[in-house]
Amino acid sequence: MEYSEYQHLAFKRFDDGVLLLTLNRPEVLNATNARMHWEISQVWKDIDADPQTKVVLVTGAGRAFSVGGDNSMLADTLGNAEKIAGLWREAGDIVYNMINLDKPIISAINGPAFGAGLAVALVADISIVGENVRFTDGHVILGVAAGDHAVIIWPLLCGMAKAKYYLLTGDMLDGKEAERIGLVSMCVPAEQLMDKALETAHKLAAGPQQALRWTKHSLNNWLRMAGPHFDTSLALEMLGFFSADIKEGRLALKEKRPPKFGGR
Repeated sequence: MEYSEYQHLAFKRFDDGVLLLTLNRPEVLNATNARMHWEISQVWKDIDADPQTKVVLVTGAGRAFSVGGDNSMLADTLGNAEKIAGLWREAGDIVYNMINLDKPIISAINGPAFGAGLAVALVADISIVGENVRFTDGHVILGVAAGDHAVIIWPLLCGMAKAKYYLLTGDMLDGKEAERIGLVSMCVPAEQLMDKALETAHKLAAGPQQALRWTKHSLNNWLRMAGPHFDTSLALEMLGFFSADIKEGRLALKEKRPPKFGGR
């Protein structure tokens, strides 16, 4: 399997079946434009069909994992029903294609993670984060419902009380707090992140592949059961792209000031 058609994802193979997948727009902190968002939604199907790959390790190039959608993607989407429908489909595909890929996915969260980037980081089967990495699900800060991934997995990872706190406030977490509440699998010093992630990936690649995949498949039935809740959240997020609140949220983000929402 070749991945030459991908423009914003980089790939490195290891001899034991580990595939290193790097989100690769470091000049903009791996922000997702329309092409990259589509690539993140589709790559899991190609990996599923790739006989050479046993385990996927995903990380970000440079100093970020991915800061979510870039300004041009957001600007083009607001109020545009056709593009919102496409974004809805792709956002769902990112989550469901990761869930339905029975090969293990490990995320090495090396820097800020937001939006679609945070979805990839946390829907991964094993998530390893650097101690000082800061991230949040910032949908409410932008003025839309938390829909990318949070409703399907945060309550299972960290419990409903913590999920509600962070998803309703948009407060930032660092790696240590994320590990403490169970949102990520493991937190390590930044300089140990890739070594630990690769060690884990190679360990899984040396394991019994059928047993690993069937275990993941069975565990992910908990997420499949939550699918209707996720679908609702994603639809409501998309509805918010027609609101005045997201226009204010986007402007406030651009001007680096607190938003002044006027919606009811």
